[in-house]
Amino acid sequence: MKFWKKLELHWKIIIALGLGIIWSFIATGFFGGIEKTEEFELGSDKAKIIQSDSVFTQVVFRFSKIGAEKEKIKGRLTGTGEKIIIEKIEEEESELLAYALIPNDKIESKVQFYAKSSSLVSLSEFTSDWVAPWGDIFIRLLKLIAIPLVLFSIISGIVGLTDTSKLGRLGGKTIGLYVATTFTSVIVGLLLVNLFAPGFQSDEETRLKNRVKYELWAKESGTEIKDGKNVLEDPQYQNDIAKISRTLKAEEEIAAKSDDQKKLDKLKENTKSTKDNGPLQFMVDMVPTNIVMALGDGKLMLQVIFFAIFFGIALLFIDKKRGQPVIDLMNGLSDAFVKMVELVMKAAPFFVFCLMAGVMSKMADTSTELLSIFQLLAKYSMVVILGLILMAFVLYPTLIRMITKIKYTDFFRKIAPAQFLAFSTSSSAATLPVTIECVEENVGVSRNVSSFVLPIGATINMDGTSLYQAVAVIFLAQFHDVDLSFADQITIVLTATLASIGAAAVPSAGLVMLMIVLESVGLNPAWIVIIFPIDRLLDMCRTVVNVTGDATV
Repeated sequence: MKFWKKLELHWKIIIALGLGIIWSFIATGFFGGIEKTEEFELGSDKAKIIQSDSVFTQVVFRFSKIGAEKEKIKGRLTGTGEKIIIEKIEEEESELLAYALIPNDKIESKVQFYAKSSSLVSLSEFTSDWVAPWGDIFIRLLKLIAIPLVLFSIISGIVGLTDTSKLGRLGGKTIGLYVATTFTSVIVGLLLVNLFAPGFQSDEETRLKNRVKYELWAKESGTEIKDGKNVLEDPQYQNDIAKISRTLKAEEEIAAKSDDQKKLDKLKENTKSTKDNGPLQFMVDMVPTNIVMALGDGKLMLQVIFFAIFFGIALLFIDKKRGQPVIDLMNGLSDAFVKMVELVMKAAPFFVFCLMAGVMSKMADTSTELLSIFQLLAKYSMVVILGLILMAFVLYPTLIRMITKIKYTDFFRKIAPAQFLAFSTSSSAATLPVTIECVEENVGVSRNVSSFVLPIGATINMDGTSLYQAVAVIFLAQFHDVDLSFADQITIVLTATLASIGAAAVPSAGLVMLMIVLESVGLNPAWIVIIFPIDRLLDMCRTVVNVTGDATV
């Protein structure tokens, strides 16, 4: 216990992160506990074909009961790990009959059914019912503190400035540096994704299939094909295209039944409303019509910042004797919320453990699915992570050396609690109270500066997100065999930079802005479903860079 008390907070959070990940792997069956059937070849006695149409083949599988409720049994293609659609499962004495739909182009694949053992199900349910909620409570506590802390800290910081002209200079420098680092992050992302080409498919059949998918979408949507190719009209591919079109139809019907499609439909609604806005809409959105509503909605942080700046400036222009009680109240409230952060952070390791155990368990039902997600998008993920590492350990240390006398190793050590918290929560806003505390208490930045700069950074400075968008767009273009010109890539730079500024009030901002960037260069925004599986993990990584960038500036 003495050893634990002597540890610095960031080491406690690292240990909690590791334990949470280990727990989640145990809960998903990484160390055993998954019961599996034999592999079935379609058409055999135990996997009889009932009927088939142009898209699916209905098959009934017969296998011995496994130690799980039939509702929790799932099926997959053993070669790829791809899930199959199970219509129903019936009991027949000591056996089970599973009626499933297999895509016609996968009819030669082998199928296996699986389920978690009762003990593993109990652990998984215990995690979701009794462990994960504590992680949600942690995020709620941080978000509860974040909005009022921003409000009172900014007001307190502004009234503490003896020279009001400093406010304008500070604001100009802050926004200028944020835009510069965001612009740089997009450039870094584009250089890496073009260098390593993670989306390039070496298999010619896959390349052709993805290209046909793109051209069919472009034809249906009336979008101009960017690179001048026209595979659909090429005589040498006509037989292949007919076969590919049937396969794509099957994939569309399967996708229509998935949870990802529901998520995509919601994102499309948000994207449409965002696109319909004018070029100055983000400035309109900054001005609240009701400050109470803005304080009650975590997505309206910019409105709170606007009000706080406006209110703070107004306090400077009224009689000092009359304004001093209000200033004292603002300073007192700011101190109170800082103390609340300190109290919450005492239990941070426990909360982080619960958060990681829940998050990783929700990413997949089994450890096999979890590993298959990483393998499928491994190269893409590595390029994104490499870019984030370059931003965090090359660009930011260079800025720190140029502007301050602080050693970058000391700087990272002092903001480590905020970084690890950002990784756990995937939220710059939720991490903001801890970021402010680290920058003020550990780095030694004055409250007047940190309380003004960091809240703005948490809403408009998204270096990690901008880099991710640049890599994702080029990756998806490469994946569909689309060559984007230099002009298209310049468009990506500008759109991604501006999108990071206008994203603050948009739900699921990162993915919505990615869809807008895809559309800006004539690509299908629905392609983001390809990177859905790994998005949560990458979101955790890019939030670390977002928070580090805020603290650096």
